[in-house]
Amino acid sequence: MRKPERIWLWSLIAAVFALGQAWPNAMLGSQPSSGLKTDCVANVMRLTLDEALAVGNQLEVEAINGTQYILLTPSLAAQCGYSMESDPWGNTRIYTSLLGCFVNNKDDMMFSVGLKLKIYRHNPSDVVSHDVAQACSYTRWAPREILCDRNYMEVSMYMAPQAETKGQKEEDSQVNAITDAFEAVNGIWKITFFTPEPMSMVLKEAQQAGYSAMTTSTRLVMRSPDNTAETYSEDVAGVPMEVLRVSIHNKAQDGLKVFNLAAACPTGGVLFTGDLISWHVPRRVTPLLDGSIRLVETIMGINGQRLDKAQMAARGYSLSTTDFHIVVEIPIGSPDGYYKSHAPDYQYHITYTVEPMLEVLWRADQNKDDTRYKILFPITTPPMSRPTHTEDRTVPEAREFSLYVGSFLHDVELRNITFATGVLTVEESNARGFTVQQHLLANGTLVFSLQVPFDTDVVAKHNPEVLVTTYSLNVVFGFVILPEETPFSHPVALQASLQDVVLPELSGTCDQDYFYITVKYGSQGHNANTMVGGLDLTPELAEDYKFKNNATHFSIDVPYAATGSAFELITTNSVRARLDVLVWDPVTNWILSDLFLACYFPLLTTRCYPNGTITALAVKVESVPNLDPSWLTLKDRSCRPVFSNDHFAQFIFSADSCGTTRSFFDHYMLYENEIGLHYGEKGISHKSPDPEYKQTISCYYVVNDTQTVSFHTKSRLYEPKAEIGSGQMITQMRLATDSSYEHFYDTEDYPVEKYLREPLHFEVELVQSNDPHLELILDNCWATVQEDRTSLPSWAIIVDGCAYLGDSYATVFHPVSVDTRVSVPSHYKRFSMKMFAFIQEEQVLKHEVYVHCDLVICDKTSPAEGICQGQCANQALRGT
Repeated sequence: MRKPERIWLWSLIAAVFALGQAWPNAMLGSQPSSGLKTDCVANVMRLTLDEALAVGNQLEVEAINGTQYILLTPSLAAQCGYSMESDPWGNTRIYTSLLGCFVNNKDDMMFSVGLKLKIYRHNPSDVVSHDVAQACSYTRWAPREILCDRNYMEVSMYMAPQAETKGQKEEDSQVNAITDAFEAVNGIWKITFFTPEPMSMVLKEAQQAGYSAMTTSTRLVMRSPDNTAETYSEDVAGVPMEVLRVSIHNKAQDGLKVFNLAAACPTGGVLFTGDLISWHVPRRVTPLLDGSIRLVETIMGINGQRLDKAQMAARGYSLSTTDFHIVVEIPIGSPDGYYKSHAPDYQYHITYTVEPMLEVLWRADQNKDDTRYKILFPITTPPMSRPTHTEDRTVPEAREFSLYVGSFLHDVELRNITFATGVLTVEESNARGFTVQQHLLANGTLVFSLQVPFDTDVVAKHNPEVLVTTYSLNVVFGFVILPEETPFSHPVALQASLQDVVLPELSGTCDQDYFYITVKYGSQGHNANTMVGGLDLTPELAEDYKFKNNATHFSIDVPYAATGSAFELITTNSVRARLDVLVWDPVTNWILSDLFLACYFPLLTTRCYPNGTITALAVKVESVPNLDPSWLTLKDRSCRPVFSNDHFAQFIFSADSCGTTRSFFDHYMLYENEIGLHYGEKGISHKSPDPEYKQTISCYYVVNDTQTVSFHTKSRLYEPKAEIGSGQMITQMRLATDSSYEHFYDTEDYPVEKYLREPLHFEVELVQSNDPHLELILDNCWATVQEDRTSLPSWAIIVDGCAYLGDSYATVFHPVSVDTRVSVPSHYKRFSMKMFAFIQEEQVLKHEVYVHCDLVICDKTSPAEGICQGQCANQALRGT
């Protein structure tokens, strides 16, 4: 426990000694000694300096030897009887043995100590100095006294005064400096160390080895730094001790005398039990005591100062003896010590340090000689874990996280906080609107508080339920321990939930042609998706529906016959159409709001013309959801629609065709036919689970009615021209088995397995047309991992009619010639590419690959422009 403490204490002096060498020309100004206190505590002088080693300051100590200033390096301090104790905040105590070097000693009764303190602040020229002088009187010398300080042990014994010679009295009053006594006629000649084997040195050799030996008016003094080569360890009553045993040969006027001296200082014997420190010192220190002795007095002290029984009781201290030990007990946390923060393995711990003193007086039964034994013994507990606690004071309704972390000693400083978006200092956190504060508790410890509003980018949000938002805050507090700047951290994860979701609102109206839909945004803002008639409202669809939006809502105008609308009911002159609109969360797939808007729209399904022509409009109704209107026919199965789309099929026929029947009623003639869905006739096979579809067509004509018809002619300026009409062309794309394009995979062969970079041969054909004036052009081709042509990711194959050159998988076009299968080569396009795979996050996706193409059918008789100039005819213009 004790040896590491000694090394640490004087490492500070070693550091500042280097400063003294680097700045020899610094100007020193004498300052008032405020914060300095000196007092005499028995055989030592104590100097107390408040906050001399505060953060940024360094201390240098010099001994005043007459007119000289001698820098006390760690080795010289231990040799000459000086020690220093400093806490991490700079509160410092310096002890000087009254028998130490550079102490003015008068008859071993009056002692004068002089020290010079230099406090270096921010730079070499910023130095404050203090001269300290203290006179102490001490006359209660025991025949033998032993002093155990932090960095040395000292033993002195009474030596009968020598007869005075001329000048001797003047010499006695001089400072006890280390002198070259090797050539002296009188004085210490040789020292024999027992390690325990004997080894002798002359005085000069002992001084060079770090020892100090001298005589005063009445005493012989020997001092040894800790852990020297000539000391040894010995276990005494279970307590490890460092032992010094010497024989000193002293030359005097009456001859050579040999004095045997011994010192022994404990290096252990401390136990930590719960909140109590128990310090054990052997009751009989056998290396020091021979024969029969008895314990006369035991006194406890703190920081070198004796305590009486009342003072000990007030602090909870106890001093007791057992058969083998003297036991000092000190509660951890007593006011005479201090706590210090540490962070082993980046976890918060604290230690407690206190400096007890023990004085013991032994008396020999035979010669009544006393031995006074004094120990200054700093004790530091092992690091005690103090896990950092988090107190969550969040009130969700306040929409702000509020938390406290702590508690810490006052040497802990909060430096930064790591949020989800990055690391911010305390100042930056406050500037961002996050309130960070430090609070001092009544017991002197610190806690830190943090407030973070819910509506910031450092707070994560998700919805476990439709109406509930869960807010999450994950932060890491970054602390440092002063003055060492030791870092440690504390992570905090908080959650709070609120039923605060405002759902979108849907409303709608109709006129004769449109559904008008308005969507008012909820608290999720624009993060929700909209589905209209079972179709996602893509940008393209939104453009078709005249999408308009602002900060609070958006609106669309949907034609009643749009693809997504459903026809519920048909009447003679109207249709009831319904539009289903859903707003849904793309992450959770929850439906946030819905609207089912049904309106009647004018629609005449049957027209009867006087010339016997009948037009009929078949309507796909919701009760037959899988119906393809192009499958419908009249009674005569050969009478098929002249036009069809997703909603309608239009028929035009005469009253005497397509299986139309005729009936007479009084003055009316009724023509009837029926639109229906028929299976298995003329090669048509539609497998559908839908109910039977029937729509009756009726036309009434008046019989025996006479009408006057007038005919007028009017010349026309221009010959009539046919208007541009519309129709359907069928194309197909197939994958050939090889480059001959003679054999192709059938539908049941898909998906076809291919290896990477294996050639793929595609053919695109315009079928059911023999018009040689038409040419098929490939506009754009691409590949996706999903069947949806608009899905992502996608891989370009053909762009603007040309092979895509953006990667090494080049697309190659192949010519098409007339053969037994190909009669019009312009109706075909063939290209090949190498098999590839999509990569996501450096992983190859083992998915199906879908190939899509946009085609253009061009009239070769019309002036060619744009894509119709030919397959990649504009390559030169594109710079490729």
